[in-house]
Amino acid sequence: MPRSTLPPEARLHRPSEFAAALKGRRLARGAFFVVSAAPNDLPPGQEACARLGLVIAKRFAAHATTRNALKRVIREAFRHRRLALPAKDYVVRLHCKVAPATLTALKRAARAEADAHFERIAR
Repeated sequence: MPRSTLPPEARLHRPSEFAAALKGRRLARGAFFVVSAAPNDLPPGQEACARLGLVIAKRFAAHATTRNALKRVIREAFRHRRLALPAKDYVVRLHCKVAPATLTALKRAARAEADAHFERIAR
């Protein structure tokens, strides 16, 4: 049975990995996020899996609590779909300013959008 956490090997760590994924194909765009992907260049011997990178800019979400909440929500949505996604490097980028709203409402809207994007990519 797969672990219910998001392991370190399922995340992007190096700036070069982020750059490659951002240069890749744009798979989805919604009210909050743009999802880009590129084939992952894992060395032989490492198991190919979907990996996630997040770009949540301070200029679009001024408060740290907002940025952290968005990251948690996206990671959780990715974790649920990770095994169904093609083995690529995905970068989810916040592309517009977050409108003032309660944190609960923002998290609900972000989760709905993230789930929709990952569901569409998994098909």
